[in-house]
Order: sequence, then structure tokens, then C-alpha cells
Amino acid sequence: MVTALLISMVLSFLATFFITKYAIDYFREAELVDIDVHKKKKIFLPHSIGLPVAAGLLFGILFYIFVQVFLYSSTSSLLTLFASVTTILIITIIGFVDDINTRQVEIRNHHEGKRGLKRWVKPLLTLPAAFPLMVIMAGITSMSIPLIGEVQFGILYTLLLVPIGVVAASNMVNMLGGFNGSEIGMGIVYTFSLGLFAWLHGSVDASVLFFVTFAALIAAMKFNFYPAKILPGDSLTYLLGAIVATGAIIGNMEKVAIITMLLFIINVILKFYNRYRFGFFPSNLGLLQRDGTLRPRYNERVYGLTQWIMSVGNFTEKQMTLILIGLQIIFSIIGFSGIL
Repeated sequence: MVTALLISMVLSFLATFFITKYAIDYFREAELVDIDVHKKKKIFLPHSIGLPVAAGLLFGILFYIFVQVFLYSSTSSLLTLFASVTTILIITIIGFVDDINTRQVEIRNHHEGKRGLKRWVKPLLTLPAAFPLMVIMAGITSMSIPLIGEVQFGILYTLLLVPIGVVAASNMVNMLGGFNGSEIGMGIVYTFSLGLFAWLHGSVDASVLFFVTFAALIAAMKFNFYPAKILPGDSLTYLLGAIVATGAIIGNMEKVAIITMLLFIINVILKFYNRYRFGFFPSNLGLLQRDGTLRPRYNERVYGLTQWIMSVGNFTEKQMTLILIGLQIIFSIIGFSGIL
């Protein structure tokens, strides 16, 4: 089993690496591009690296399934893994549909990236992606809630909590990023920590999902870290959110996943709070200064997590990425150790 997992990870890495190299040229020719905003020279880069990552992930998981069926005559994981992959691919496709509309948008004279889908449409489109997990009754219907204890949700877990988890996770990951390597770098950290937790606690299917994704992200980081050759796009952020939700559900590790992803949850709360106050969602992006550092776009520090970080120091884009990765390491350790 360990050998099959390791080979699956290697194949996921290689597939993502070579497909991404091809995708960079292909997306550029197809004019699937966006502005790399935190650069002195505004250049258009291809985006939607989520598709190569999804291809690598699919390649690795299908190999793992092949080994389990034809070498070990085991079919115990088939239903769970196929349902998980179906959910992830549906959400990745929705993210790619969001990426296709590359018309540029400006709010308050600031570039905000591509137009994409309307914000209220995205949750509605991601909702059906939960159906494969619902029909196989994935997960355990009881959960341990801090200060309350064990709670039995019964059928409500399948019909209510599973779709809420899938929709919320896919959209919250999409709301934090904007710096070369930040989305993938943070993803590398939390997929590894969640995968290790799942493996140590006997949730093999979830660990396979997380570790194969981890390997794909390592390959993608080669092309996305500062200075990036390709941008993530919503296809990647939606995919990563789907990975977290799906892995948490099939691995019965919702509490650990919530703690691990607290940065994203805090960011969502801040954004919706300011959406209520000012009528628009604040951007994650900063304003580039002559010395290469970034300053926040708004006067108030509570506009969002990245705006707050930029308000407490003069950081370059690369430093912002490293700070976000560092913060994710801290929360991943907290989640892994179960301190909260």
C-alpha cells in the first residue's frame, strides 16, 4: 500500500510538471491570460494552473486504484475515491468556467483581475458537486464539537453538512491569495499536514487524496513561485477547496480540517464584514511601491487578512507569499496536534 501511494505521488508530480509546461504555451495562445499585478512592468501571464494539477491528481489516483484492484484484488476504496474524484473534477470545471471570462475589471481605479462569474453564481454552481459524496453517504454522521461533545447529526449530515462543507471550502480558498506562489505554497502545507494526520489515524483514502495532491502542487510550484510563469486561476483555488472538504469528509476529520484552514475562515469573515459595511468585497492585492514593496489599498486594516499584513510592514510580493505560507504552517501544526 505504501509503495503504491509513493508511486502514485511520483506519477502525479511528473504528470503535473509536464502538462503544466505544455499548458503555459497553450493557454497563452488561447489568450487565457491575466495581469501579474505586483510587478513594475505589467505583463499578462497564462492562468488556470488548476487544470494541470487536476490532471496530475487524476493520473496518480487512477494508478493507485489500478494497483489496488489488479494487484491486491481490493475494491474497498473504489466507491469512495471515484466519488471524491468526481466531486473534485466538477468543482475544477466550474473554476475553469470562471477563468474563461478574462475581461479585466477595475474597482475604485484599482485593477482587480478578470471578471469571471458573478459572486452569487459560484456557490450555486458548486452545490451540485457535493452530490457524489452524498449518494455514497460519505463520512460519519457524528461529530465531536468543542464545549459540546459528541453530536449525532444523522441524515442531516449527508443532506445538509456535506453540501455546506463542499460549497464553503471551495469558495473560501478562492478568497485568499493573489501573490506568486501563495495559493500553491499554502496548499502544499495543508495537504501534507492533513494527509499525514489522515494516514496516522487510519484514514487511508483521505491520505491518498491529500498526498497525491501534495505531489502535484510541488510540481506546480516550480512554475508559480515568484516570479511566476503561470497564475493559479480559480480552477486551482476551487480544486484545493474541494480537496480539503472531500478529504475531511471521507477521512472523518472535519475538526482538524477546520482548525487547519482557520486563516481562510478568518479572511472570509473579514471580507463579508466589509462587504456589509462598504458594499463590495475588498481585494487581496496591494499597491506596488517604487522600492518593490506593497502597501494596502485601503485605509482600514480590517479589510482582509492580506491587507492587514501589508499594513504592519513593508513587504515585497515574495515576502508576502512566505508570510502566508509561514502562517499556514503554524495553523497546520495546531490542527495536526489537536491543541484546540
